Amino acid sequence: MHFKKLCNKWNFSTRAAAVVLAFLSAVSLTGASIVKAEASDQLQVSQTPSAHIIGIDPGHQGPNVDMSDLEPLGPGSTEMKAKASTGTQGAFSGLPEYQLNLDVSLKLQKILEDRGYETVLTRTDNDTAISNKERAEYVADQGAEIYVRIHANGAESSSAAGALTISPSSSNPYVPQLYEESDRLSQCILDAYCDATGFDNRGITYADNMTGINWSTIPVTIVEMGFMTNESDDLKMSDPDFQETMASGIADAIDDYFAEKDSAY
Repeated sequence: MHFKKLCNKWNFSTRAAAVVLAFLSAVSLTGASIVKAEASDQLQVSQTPSAHIIGIDPGHQGPNVDMSDLEPLGPGSTEMKAKASTGTQGAFSGLPEYQLNLDVSLKLQKILEDRGYETVLTRTDNDTAISNKERAEYVADQGAEIYVRIHANGAESSSAAGALTISPSSSNPYVPQLYEESDRLSQCILDAYCDATGFDNRGITYADNMTGINWSTIPVTIVEMGFMTNESDDLKMSDPDFQETMASGIADAIDDYFAEKDSAY
């Protein structure tokens, strides 16, 4: 029934009718605003990108873990390599590489998660028996988008110093499809890490004889953070405060990598 006829039927005055009409109009507008706001909220939620997932591999493990059994160098390979090794040790600090790798990886995990990333670690202690092949498979199975392998270097000469990254070559017989993105990831990390730490930039080394690279199905790099046989590198890397700087440099590189990647879409 028409609103005016209703007012006459119910004996409403003109002023009372106007008040009722204004009230009904306000309710209608408020309801429309709520619906619009809810729709806007739903749109914002649907547009929020999911967090990037980062695979982190603290290289090696403790010497009490027997990893001498063999595994294939890559998918379909008849060449076999030891599942893993214990790595090197600080010639001046005495810090084992496996411990340094874990310390920096745990710091990197926290920094990345504070920045909104999700992380997958291949180990969180020194007693985990997981091979290089299994590490690569594990991070990919957990949805990681990139695979950052944390290591430190050693050399016969104590004068060798600085950081480098290791990446699959364009002619890698197992993962040639990963060359371009692995190369970009390696360069991002090398540049940001050396900027943060002040370490010499020794460039990217291309290697196709690394089991952990050859079994990867996502962009992969090995970060050789410095030389544990060099006094300056070794003592800096053994300092927990400096390890924060090292981890921050790697995290900055991951920011750069995804900023470039996301902007391409």
